[in-house]
Amino acid sequence: MYTCVFIRAAQRHGHSRRKPNAWQLTAGSTRYRLASPRGAALASCHLTHPLPPRARGPHARSQRGETVTKERPCCFSRYARVAARTAFAVLNNIYCIPAYVVWMMALRLVRPVFAPLYWKVEGLLYHWLLAMVSLWAWTAGYELLESGDDPAACSNRRTLVLSNHQSTADVPILMAAWNPRPGVLANLMWIMDRVFKFTNFGIVSVLHKDFFIQAGKAKRDQSLEELREHIHRYYMPLGRQFMVLFPEGGFLHKRREVSQRFAEKNNLPKLEYVSLPRAGAMKVIMEEIGPRRDEGASTSKENSKKDNNFNQNNLNNIIVDTKAGDSIEWILDVTIAYPDRIPLHLQDIVCGTRPPCAINLHYRLYPSNEVPADTEGMTQWLYNRFIEKDKMLEEFYRTDFKECTVVF
Repeated sequence: MYTCVFIRAAQRHGHSRRKPNAWQLTAGSTRYRLASPRGAALASCHLTHPLPPRARGPHARSQRGETVTKERPCCFSRYARVAARTAFAVLNNIYCIPAYVVWMMALRLVRPVFAPLYWKVEGLLYHWLLAMVSLWAWTAGYELLESGDDPAACSNRRTLVLSNHQSTADVPILMAAWNPRPGVLANLMWIMDRVFKFTNFGIVSVLHKDFFIQAGKAKRDQSLEELREHIHRYYMPLGRQFMVLFPEGGFLHKRREVSQRFAEKNNLPKLEYVSLPRAGAMKVIMEEIGPRRDEGASTSKENSKKDNNFNQNNLNNIIVDTKAGDSIEWILDVTIAYPDRIPLHLQDIVCGTRPPCAINLHYRLYPSNEVPADTEGMTQWLYNRFIEKDKMLEEFYRTDFKECTVVF
């Protein structure tokens, strides 16, 4: 019988109340439909054939229990494939990124007159660049399996995306997952570590107006104030819809020990598969462009004035989106699960050094007005989301069921 352990884990840890009978089988067919909460449109799902168990040595057991012999791949062919993929990725970077920069520099001259055209072309080229990254993951055999709420419900709506952070592959995996969805990548703003600014892709993020946050206590307050300004200077006027945030503030292997010490001091659960998130950036985002509330009317007016003043002073350099609202409407919670608790890394995606596998992405959608407005309540709400992630991932890995067979 085909099941999705990741979904069962989500339902077992408090999600069944929100999505009863989440997966429903249509009689006489192999099509599933996802019962999306809060009246969201149903997402059509297909049942795929289960992937065979990954052999862990020269001899592995098949699904029927008999021992089968696995041929070892030729070392020469493996190294040749890695070298070819690496050369292809380097060539991609050599001609794609400079082409993007040259086009943006050339169009910059006409941006004061044709601002809408400038940002439309920029979004198109930016999407193509991220599609290049998606190609690397796809050709390496890394399959993406999505489950949970249908992200289409927040299409053309301002959405804050929260994701767990395990490795350098998280960002390329999200790029690959959202590449087929129209209008997502072009209207995306990443909040990433400042170190990324000095990589080969850094110049692209600078021109796209992504935000670089500085880690460390000394720079934290300054970075949050810069984020506050960046929201009104670029995110709102440019009509960006999705803002991607990794609340853990770093990779899991770097943050786990610190997170567990903090949890022990503050009587919080010690998490193993995620770390306790930091609420500072989310607090700034929700204060500036969160849902309008009665008690926050004055803040909303001040934010509106900031946007209006900036729009008047920079009318020729920006384009204001008219489809999305002027506040965050949805929170999209993403949980990334890698097989065997071993995350992919960027070099795996570029070079294809790791054998093909399936990566699971589980989505949960929340209306932004469900997030408490006060700092303590918002922090606890964010903690609860990551505690749920930890329980889901624990169940997912405990079952030893590495590939979910139900996908959108």
